[in-house]
Amino acid sequence: MLDDISVIRPIVIGRINRIGFCTLYWREVMRFVKIIGQTVAAAVVTTWLFLTVFSLALGVRVQSGIGVDLVGFLAPGLVMMGVLQNAFANSSTSLVVSKVQGNIVDLLMPPLGSYEVFFAIVAAAMTRGVLVALVASMTLVFFDVRLIPLSPLLAVMFLLLSTAIMGVLGLIAGIWAEKFDSLATISNFVVMPLVFLSGTFYTIDRLPESFRLLAWVNPVFYMIDGFRYAMMGLASASWLVGAGVLVATLLVLSAVALAMLRTGYRLKA
Repeated sequence: MLDDISVIRPIVIGRINRIGFCTLYWREVMRFVKIIGQTVAAAVVTTWLFLTVFSLALGVRVQSGIGVDLVGFLAPGLVMMGVLQNAFANSSTSLVVSKVQGNIVDLLMPPLGSYEVFFAIVAAAMTRGVLVALVASMTLVFFDVRLIPLSPLLAVMFLLLSTAIMGVLGLIAGIWAEKFDSLATISNFVVMPLVFLSGTFYTIDRLPESFRLLAWVNPVFYMIDGFRYAMMGLASASWLVGAGVLVATLLVLSAVALAMLRTGYRLKA
């Protein structure tokens, strides 16, 4: 009789490569978890520093002008600021590092479609952003600030929409940038101005008319304003309008990112 011979069965990949998606997602998550001190912890410390500076310079009980303590008003915006910057950084640096190190082929050769790559990288960016939000919110008790949302569902909705948008924007930036200098240009001249001019430290009714118009067309304004409304019940715009703007922004950016992935723009030599 013939000896039993083990037969290696080929792995059948359907329309959705679930194994590939989960593997890529896990790789992207572990990439920032391994240096969690530089990723999550650094963002939390930055939030602490902002609150400390404002507390020492203006006083903890200084009113923001809308009937709440300034530190309490700043806290949701500062948390969201760290969330947005980290979600953008996670997806953008992933691709740029692969390009610089020359191992971008590891992303192109496996049987992964553009949708699997897109959702895995964006989901990992969202994971990092949500983790930053949770850790920063819990540690704000040291400043006598307790971020307990008045509307948990709205808080989760704006948090997920915001991290998804910045994750997709980071993906686009990472595809476009050939090196870290190009990525730094986008971070310094696009992302940072959008974040700092979004009402993080003030209400937009204090801005001059021309700058106020810029705020109304700034998607980051609706991210921070909607999150602050979910946390404190304070908003400069309707949360419905903000949610609509964010959904539309996410759809447009996602279409651009998927088109870049499908064509291999600046990914395939």
